[in-house]
Amino acid sequence: MRKFYDKVFPNEFFVDLSLYHYGYEECEPSHAFGPARRNHFLFHHIFSGKGRFLSTNDKGVEKEYYLEGGQGFMIWPQQQTFYTSDEKDPWVYAWVEFDGIKARELVTQAGLTYNNPIYISKNNEERKKMKNEMLTIVNDQDNLPFFIIGHLYLFINALIASSSVRKKVIGGGPRDFYIRESLNFIEQHYNEGINIEDIASFCNLDRSYLGKLFKSALDSSPQDFLIRYRINKSCELMKITDYTIGEIGDMVGYPNQFNFSRAFKSVIGKSPQHWRNENRYLSAGQDL
Repeated sequence: MRKFYDKVFPNEFFVDLSLYHYGYEECEPSHAFGPARRNHFLFHHIFSGKGRFLSTNDKGVEKEYYLEGGQGFMIWPQQQTFYTSDEKDPWVYAWVEFDGIKARELVTQAGLTYNNPIYISKNNEERKKMKNEMLTIVNDQDNLPFFIIGHLYLFINALIASSSVRKKVIGGGPRDFYIRESLNFIEQHYNEGINIEDIASFCNLDRSYLGKLFKSALDSSPQDFLIRYRINKSCELMKITDYTIGEIGDMVGYPNQFNFSRAFKSVIGKSPQHWRNENRYLSAGQDL
């Protein structure tokens, strides 16, 4: 009988590494997924069984791999893939979908490139650590997001340490410097009504070039990133304070409550009040 479960990470915002989706499956014979493209990095580790994985390289040419227990495969954002379990010995695997500023650098450090997406272990002890970290994530029993993100870092560390094609990545380039400067500026001034011109001016960059940097590093425009950052901050305030919706909107850079509600719904899919009613922490002294 097929055993399957997956989970979506709660709406929390982590810049360097963020988790999106994770799960586990004991596949039926010949169970297939795709062809499909993903928006983020997605790693599958095969615990047992066999299967077939097909992915396109950077020239659009499809390559086929036959994989078994102990191996894995990394799907890059927007890479077309297809995978299917063996008809006689179907695979069992877990997966973790993640992204962030550091994601591309860390995946590359593990040697899992767009053209070389297959994970083979050179260190079985580190591979076991990686597997255990994946299981900690996918078996999560509603721990706080920081607990899961902490184990995401440990998972990636073990992935890099155990990979047979591990590479050493030296330093960071100008892109990382400007992204960091931009994020620091946003963090310090998001509540002051700043706009994209302010961010670009602070970094001494042309606005269009700043947009290209954000698209390359975060797959987002600066405007969308700023909106999401403000909305995330408003979620924190709605959970733990008694400020009104209008006051919270003003505190995160939206002096007009209508504009705040519209931005909030565009990101979260619900009105601020609706979201607050569903997610509000219990007050101190209230029975759990």
